[in-house]
Amino acid sequence: MYLTIKETAEYLSFSEAYIETLIKEKRIRALFDGEQYLINKEQFTTHLEQMEKYKGLLEELRNEPIPEDIDVKDED
Repeated sequence: MYLTIKETAEYLSFSEAYIETLIKEKRIRALFDGEQYLINKEQFTTHLEQMEKYKGLLEELRNEPIPEDIDVKDED
């Protein structure tokens, strides 16, 4: 499925200008049909899967309790 720049920006939660910059830098593959750029949606599946994986890892780290420091002495 092909998306326009606007649809891609909404899909990835980026600005349209940033998507255009990525296309010009050839970091996103796109086809120009004479009027507009068309971007294959499937090229982002790996990126989005890895983003979800990293979000899960960050959530695990946030929920992990802070270990008690063995050097802390009770002054009582």
